[in-house]
Amino acid sequence: MIAFFLVVVLALLALVHWYVWRRLVRDVTAPRGLARRIGTGVVIALPVLSVAALASGRAGAPFLFQQVVAWPGFLWLAVLLYLVLALAVGEAVRPLLSRWLARRAAAAPAAAPVTVTAPVTAPVPVPERTAELGTKVETEAETEAGAVVESKAGAVVERPVAPEVSRRLFVARVVGGAAAAAAAGTVANGAYGVLRGPKVKRVTVPLAKLPRAAHGYRIAVVSDIHLGPILGRAHSQRIVDAINATQPDLIAVVGDLVDGTVENLGPAAEPLARLRARHGSFFVTGNHEYFSGADAWVDHVRELGMRPLRNERLEIPAGFDLAGVDDVAGESEGQGPDFARALGDRDRSRAAVLLAHQPVVIDDAVAHGVDLQLSGHTHGGQLWPGNLLAELANPTVAGLERYGDTQLYVSRGAGAWGPPVRVGAPSDITVVQLASKQA
Repeated sequence: MIAFFLVVVLALLALVHWYVWRRLVRDVTAPRGLARRIGTGVVIALPVLSVAALASGRAGAPFLFQQVVAWPGFLWLAVLLYLVLALAVGEAVRPLLSRWLARRAAAAPAAAPVTVTAPVTAPVPVPERTAELGTKVETEAETEAGAVVESKAGAVVERPVAPEVSRRLFVARVVGGAAAAAAAGTVANGAYGVLRGPKVKRVTVPLAKLPRAAHGYRIAVVSDIHLGPILGRAHSQRIVDAINATQPDLIAVVGDLVDGTVENLGPAAEPLARLRARHGSFFVTGNHEYFSGADAWVDHVRELGMRPLRNERLEIPAGFDLAGVDDVAGESEGQGPDFARALGDRDRSRAAVLLAHQPVVIDDAVAHGVDLQLSGHTHGGQLWPGNLLAELANPTVAGLERYGDTQLYVSRGAGAWGPPVRVGAPSDITVVQLASKQA
């Protein structure tokens, strides 16, 4: 089944790249020309780099190699998405532009053919013609120069190329150039947003059972930091600075901290040791921890001063319970979430806040009387229209929603997986301020 899925994905990837090659290389360059050879090479090399970027981490490739292929490989995946979307829009624009140019040409006075006569002392090279004037011409001379050059006795005669040929080339270049510019601009802006660092959001969440003494309690929620071959130590430091500036009472790191091993990414995570909050920092695993050695990372975050919550609960002095469960991806390793262990014997008259990486466990949270679940995982879709797919797999993609007596808040995350790009889903750190109805 997995092999079949991989074959389908690779076939789709090949088809998409053929389409891009056709529209951005074949349709706009001369046959056998240098530009076409370069363009074809680029369209072959970029998907190879993308596959290498996706597979190198899981394959255990040297970290330096992962870093080398990650930037071009992952960025190309983002560019490819918006390039295909822009070219698809261009398919609708193409015939409209062609008709407008045809009407404009028909309204303009006809230009007389230009003949240039000069003495000929040697045979004049004549580009081979593949079709009569008025039909589609594929020769380089006609495509690039816009004219057919013929040799006659004692003269060189230049005839205008068929109008529909030069018009077709003009339309292909305009549409292709506009699509490329739109894709590059979208990705560049999205990458700038990720590399600049997440912005801080503030959300007030009223809890019916929260005591008056805990009114205004602030939890800094950060998820999906995704330290890896691209996002490293500087990314961690930006997040630490942003969180500490909010002076939270408690910090919740709700999974997907890393994409790689402790050996490779330990130095990148080191700034997290400088997180500061009155009641400490807490961590729960995400699915990507289980791709990266979850147990090793749990031990390492403990060394950094964060307390892992692995299906356990503690009482916060302000007057509510804080619980955390392992991610559902841990079930493949016999770990996974255990709600009975984390919440089964607690006093339900107290408010409970649950840290769980994936929003899909909300039904279990409701069943165990959780007042507020804090999650991440979705990235808010990360790359539009990815939010539409995320909505199919998650009850909430981003923001605060209510499920029965339980409220669910989903952060869009502070980093990015794969392409270091976000479009329509800016990264965030959220300060959740708890409000007591007794205040």
